[in-house]
Amino acid sequence: AGPGTLIMATGVQDFNWTEYDRLNEIKGHLEIALLEKHLLQEELRKLREETNAEMLRQELDRERQRRMELEQKVQEVLKARTEEQTAQQPPKGQAQANNGAERRSQGLSSRLQKWFYERFGEYVEDFRFQPEENTVETEEPLSARRLTENMRRLKRGAKPVTNFVKNLSALSEWYSVYTSAIAFTVYMNAVWHGWAIPLFLFLAILRLSLNYLIARGWRIQWSIVPEVSEPVEPPKEDLTVSEKFQLVLDVAQKAQNLFGKMADILEKIKNLFMWVQPEITQKLYVALWAAFLASCFFPYRLVGLAVGLYAGIKFFLIDFIFKRCPRLRAKYDTPYIIWRSLPTDPQLKERSSAAVSRRLQTTSSRSYVPSSTPAGLGKEEDAGRFHSTKKGNFHEIFNLTENERPLAVCENGWRCCLINRDRKMPTDYIRNGVLYVTENYLCFESSKSGSSKRNKVIKLVDITDIQKYKVLSVLPGSGMGIAVSTPSTQKPLVFGAMVHRDEAFETIFSQYIKITSAAASGGDS
Repeated sequence: AGPGTLIMATGVQDFNWTEYDRLNEIKGHLEIALLEKHLLQEELRKLREETNAEMLRQELDRERQRRMELEQKVQEVLKARTEEQTAQQPPKGQAQANNGAERRSQGLSSRLQKWFYERFGEYVEDFRFQPEENTVETEEPLSARRLTENMRRLKRGAKPVTNFVKNLSALSEWYSVYTSAIAFTVYMNAVWHGWAIPLFLFLAILRLSLNYLIARGWRIQWSIVPEVSEPVEPPKEDLTVSEKFQLVLDVAQKAQNLFGKMADILEKIKNLFMWVQPEITQKLYVALWAAFLASCFFPYRLVGLAVGLYAGIKFFLIDFIFKRCPRLRAKYDTPYIIWRSLPTDPQLKERSSAAVSRRLQTTSSRSYVPSSTPAGLGKEEDAGRFHSTKKGNFHEIFNLTENERPLAVCENGWRCCLINRDRKMPTDYIRNGVLYVTENYLCFESSKSGSSKRNKVIKLVDITDIQKYKVLSVLPGSGMGIAVSTPSTQKPLVFGAMVHRDEAFETIFSQYIKITSAAASGGDS
């Protein structure tokens, strides 16, 4: 239960990343992608240089020869067919007599077919079955300018909908008392006399008429909420790589938040109908049964009147009171309470993880017996013995002694990628994994292979230089890497794409200074 509790606590901690950490992680992955692109371009250039052009030329000549032979065969077949047709033709006089009889017999039918086709041919063609064409749309390449333009187009396209929602909210909140009072009176009158549907149709016709006048050049602006003109920034023609990267990050953040809100709404609706929380879905179930029975036993006019009156009172009066009095809303606004209580999928996952964690903690606290610790084994040694990574015990992964364990600051390690510039193959050049610091070693655990050969262990006393490093100079910021130089490598090893780079650097550097100072004092004595 001990290692399981630690692993579960690590999973819960990883789930609680902030948005800033996620953006930094995206930035790190972008650094890795740019480096891999550069390496693949180099490999492609080498393959192009090594390609034998003479073999391609010979194959092209063979294909040309085959094409010429096929053309000769086609010409021979066509010539043979023409000779057969000329041999089968009858004498000239007999042919003319036969042609005259055929023309007279076919004249009436051809004219009839022509008249029918002119009258109804278009309609007949419409009912002709044709195979459905599967068109594949070409995808545009990623462009910072195009991405920004699409976001602006989306904002402009959604502006009428957002303005409509703002006006409805202003009516409900009585932003303009006279307008809301007139709208409430007209609506309730229309519902009472059974004119609700004609009222909405008339409003739609009125809106279209106003839009027609606006399209003709009339300046008609009517809105309950005064519109605030937003400053429009002129698009820049020439952007640097750093500005493009920052622009992509800003747009990606806006898109992430927009997609997150849409996903929350859809997941709440799905969980409402899937009985994820039975006590909430049960209320909807009872309400649907009540509406069904009412529609069966009561006349539609009475049901429509009741629904219309309730909707008007709820929209103009009840919602106004609830928005002004949040404590009343939290107690008595049933739709609001139901919507707030519906969970999203990440919230369900977090709840299940928390429940499993509490269950494991309860099990471990019940099964833990202090006297079971062997005599002579201290608390620190016991913690080091039970510390493990995702693949096994720490000292077994890196072939170290049992007293070597990660420092308290980096007990869970730092996610990063190891960039070994001494290697030539892309698979060996970059490795994703986790970096640990122990009392005497710097340990990197690779995440792609279960073999310990891909792991890296560096003695702190063997390090000749350590400094902060920026993998790509074109990217904004101070970088997300740490460069470590050792005598066994020609170029420094780079641990890049680290979200907490500064914390890792301070920990490694302080431990490095501590070890080197102790080694120097021991050598002098």
